[in-house]
Amino acid sequence: MTLRTTTAMAVALAVLALPATAQNFDDPTEFAEQEAQLAATPIGPEGAPWEQYLEDSMVDTAQYAAGEGPHTVCFSNAGVNNPWRVVGWTNMQAEVALHPEIGELIHVDAEGSDDKQIGDINDLVASGNCDVLIVSPNTTAALTPAVEAACEVLPVIVFDRGVNTDCPVTFIHPVGGYGFGIQGARFIAENVEEGANVLMLRILPGVDVLETRYSAGRRILDEAGLNVVGAEFTDGDNAKTKSIVEDYLQRGSIDAVWMDAGATAVAAIEAFEDNGYDVPVFVGEDQQDFLQKWQELGLTAIAPTYPTYQWRTPIIAAARILAGEPVPGPEWVLPQPAITAENLDQYVNPDMPPLHYAMCGCEELPGYPEAWGGQASN
Repeated sequence: MTLRTTTAMAVALAVLALPATAQNFDDPTEFAEQEAQLAATPIGPEGAPWEQYLEDSMVDTAQYAAGEGPHTVCFSNAGVNNPWRVVGWTNMQAEVALHPEIGELIHVDAEGSDDKQIGDINDLVASGNCDVLIVSPNTTAALTPAVEAACEVLPVIVFDRGVNTDCPVTFIHPVGGYGFGIQGARFIAENVEEGANVLMLRILPGVDVLETRYSAGRRILDEAGLNVVGAEFTDGDNAKTKSIVEDYLQRGSIDAVWMDAGATAVAAIEAFEDNGYDVPVFVGEDQQDFLQKWQELGLTAIAPTYPTYQWRTPIIAAARILAGEPVPGPEWVLPQPAITAENLDQYVNPDMPPLHYAMCGCEELPGYPEAWGGQASN
């Protein structure tokens, strides 16, 4: 047994003794920072936002240089349990194909369970097989101790959802939840009258990027003098989403719908259509069924994005770290564009599945479009 493996096992066992820490999901300073980042000019290659960054700060990774390879990259994934994550995981695998220095990508799916992901990380670290570990945390506070323990053994990259520690080499994410919430709520405030009724639809609690979407959206709606008639969790379920909207329609008018995740946006729209109501001002996301419905009906809408192209970036970062090359950090902040009426047409693609996320940056990757469930154009 190697010293590295022995150390890894000791650290993995110790993780259970580490306390989980809480996070403030309504931070005015972070709100202001992300608001500014939405308007920032990205640094990096034009047309490749998955390689761009918004903060000009680099991390020296010379200590992690591991030669030419082939290297083993390990990935602890929160889950492949929704369409956004399916698109992202497909992106990541296709990006690996562009890197001959990566010999193996070991993927472990936590299936949406904190406990399983903590065990997964412990097992990956204890195995001694990983040259670098990528983590997409299931929830923020619960996974922090496991990530901190892993950082004691090997270079760690966190992406998508965050943890309450700065020990990873870099934390890769688009602008963030505050930015998403700001974009959607500001659009509503600009397109309805003061006092208008807004229904907020949420997907699940406890995830940093979702909690901050809500806090930012609620802040702007309240400041604009709008009436939030409800904030309901849909669990990402179409039938539950329709039922919630129909229930609120029976109580009174709805002038706008704000969503913190758009996979059930079409179900919400259908609740208005099925009951004979005009579809109000709407905040969805960049999945194809919503974009096509928006185009078809000529909605007053916006699609903030949490771009799935971000799933390419951890592989790019891993390759650079193992080559000892600097990477943006301690946070690698990617641009976070929104789809608007002005650019909607360029993202609508009927050859892709209904829940394909248009801001994937995957069009030039190996296997596109079939690997994403799409059909090649004639």
